[in-house]
Amino acid sequence: ALQQTLDRRLFGQHLVSRVVVKAVRGFLNNTNAKKPLALSLHGWTGTGKNFVSKIVAESIYKKGLQSKYVHQFVATLHFPHAHSINLYKDQLQSWIRGNVSICPRSLFIFDEMDKMHAGLIDSIKPFLDYYELLDGVSYRQAIFIFLSNAGAEKITEVALDFWRNGRTREEIQLTDIQNALSVSVFNNKNSGFWHSTLIDKNLIDYFIPFLPLEYKHVKMCVRVEIESRGYAVDEDIVTRIADEMTYFPREEKIYSDKGCKTVDAKLDYYYD
Repeated sequence: ALQQTLDRRLFGQHLVSRVVVKAVRGFLNNTNAKKPLALSLHGWTGTGKNFVSKIVAESIYKKGLQSKYVHQFVATLHFPHAHSINLYKDQLQSWIRGNVSICPRSLFIFDEMDKMHAGLIDSIKPFLDYYELLDGVSYRQAIFIFLSNAGAEKITEVALDFWRNGRTREEIQLTDIQNALSVSVFNNKNSGFWHSTLIDKNLIDYFIPFLPLEYKHVKMCVRVEIESRGYAVDEDIVTRIADEMTYFPREEKIYSDKGCKTVDAKLDYYYD
């Protein structure tokens, strides 16, 4: 189901589909995991990070994101004040310990990692490490997903290099990006992962790059959204919405600067 949903509704992200399905399926089938699964999703707004975390939740839990075993943290909402970082660290440890005690197969999603105060996320390092038990609790069946815009410039740089050299985006391999991405995120002072021990100690299993979306991918998003509303696809409207988007870099205008983020709102205008 995870594979089918990603194939049907996620566009232009061949690396994401391949790595997420392989990582999640392998982890769920492993009866003797040595540590929790930790995935870090990186890329510009609107490229599918939140969507993929939602699909992962739905593939594991009957109620998806509404499951009481799925826990979402948004940096600007749950951890807004820099002066309260020590309080947040205690709360975060307590929340994770309490929820994993109730359900070992808990899912934790951390959104806006690029806006999180540096040092805060390191408080969960013991839970992601290779411990059999911590105070009588095993965290080895838990899943942690981090979402971040940090590293998006590096991802775009690689994608543009391929484009300028006449190579397709589908030729990009994880090995072309992953190391550069983790280094970029680690050294980004405006990121919650700045000099994080989670990266330093190799506790993140995969850094997953979401490539910037092209014009054709925006049109795919529009078609799927129209169909999901129960309408017949009108190619004229599909083209008009895709043309209303703005694209970058300034000269080439290849990538949508909001990905598919505003497609839903633009459709409201045409299907009021």
